[in-house]
Amino acid sequence: MSPFHLQVSGGALEDSMLVTGVAFKKTFSYAGFEMQPKCYKNPKIALLNIELELKAEKENAEVRVHSVEEYQKVVDAEWQILYEKLEILHKSGVKIVLSKLPIGDVATQYFADRDMFCAGRVPEDDLSRTQMACGGSVQTTVQGLSDSALGTCELFEEVQIGSERFNIFKGCPNARTCTIILRGGAEQFMEETERSLHDAIMVVRRAVKNDAFVAGGGAIEMELSGYLRDAAREIRGREQLLIAAMARAFEVIPRQLCDNAGLDATTILNQLRHCHANKADGDNNVWYGVDIENERVSDNFKNNVWEPALVKSNAITSATEAACLILSVDETIKNPESKNPADNAPVPAPGMYA
Repeated sequence: MSPFHLQVSGGALEDSMLVTGVAFKKTFSYAGFEMQPKCYKNPKIALLNIELELKAEKENAEVRVHSVEEYQKVVDAEWQILYEKLEILHKSGVKIVLSKLPIGDVATQYFADRDMFCAGRVPEDDLSRTQMACGGSVQTTVQGLSDSALGTCELFEEVQIGSERFNIFKGCPNARTCTIILRGGAEQFMEETERSLHDAIMVVRRAVKNDAFVAGGGAIEMELSGYLRDAAREIRGREQLLIAAMARAFEVIPRQLCDNAGLDATTILNQLRHCHANKADGDNNVWYGVDIENERVSDNFKNNVWEPALVKSNAITSATEAACLILSVDETIKNPESKNPADNAPVPAPGMYA
C-alpha cells in the first residue's frame, strides 16, 4: 500500500485522519454541480480522458455552409454527439464520472438531473490513484463501455475539511493506496509533520522488509560499547587505545539523546554502563536504553522502541569507513587560492581611525 499525504490548514494535529482509499481536493465545477448528490454506496465509477463540453473549434478548422439550415445542422450535430456520450454513461449505470479533461455546464446539469456525480479536470495523479484503489481503467471513449472498465467502492462522499472540500472514496476493493490528511496551523509545522511522518513510514517499511529489529534509544550502541571495552582489555599495544576510542564513540548516540531531551547525560550513561555490564539478571539488560518519556533507563524492546537492524549496521559501517579514511590521510595541502581575501588585508595600525 502506498500512502499519499494531503495538507489542510486549520485545526489541530489530532484532527488528522487516515482514509483507506483515495481522497483529493474538489475540482472546479460549473453551474448545476450543487444539485448533484454528494454521497453514494457501492457506486459504479467511470474514469475518462475525454472532454464532455461544447467548445469552439480549434485553429485551422474550417466549416463551409451555404444556408442557415446547414449551419443549424452543424450545431445540432455537435449537441447530438455530446448528448450521445452522456446517454451512454447514464445507461451503463455509472453514478460517478471522473475525467482528466473538462466537464462542461451542459454535462454537469445533465448528470445532476439523473442523480449522477461528476468531476472534471481531475489531476492525473489523483485519477491514477483512484484507478489503483477502485479498479477499472481510464477510457478515451465511451463507446462499448463495459462493467470491467468501471471501478467501484463501498462509499463515496464529498466532505468539508477545514476551508476546503474533498472527494473521498472508502472501502476500495483493491486497497493499493491510502491517503493521510494532515491538519495543523502554521505551514512550517505541517511541513515538518509530513517529513516526520514520511520518515516513520519508511522506517517501518524497511523494518518489515528486512525482518530484523534491535532496540532503539541507544541500547544497541551501549551494548557494543561495553563489548569493545571488554575486548580492549585483552589487547596490548596501541590497538587497545583505538578500540577504547571506538567504544567511547558509540556512547555519543545515547548522550545526544539525553542532551536533546534535557536529561542529565552523565547520570543516564552511568546507569546504562552498569546495566550493560551486569549480566547476572539475564540477557534482558542488552536492550536497556534511554527512556525519554520517563526520564530514566528502561528496556526499550518492551517499550516498543525499535529500529531496523539493517539501518544500524549500515550506519556503523559508514562511520567506520569514514574514520578509516580520515586516519589514512598522512598530511593535507592548503590551496592558496581558496584563502579568504580578508586574510591578506593589512592590519590597521593602532589609532589609525581615531
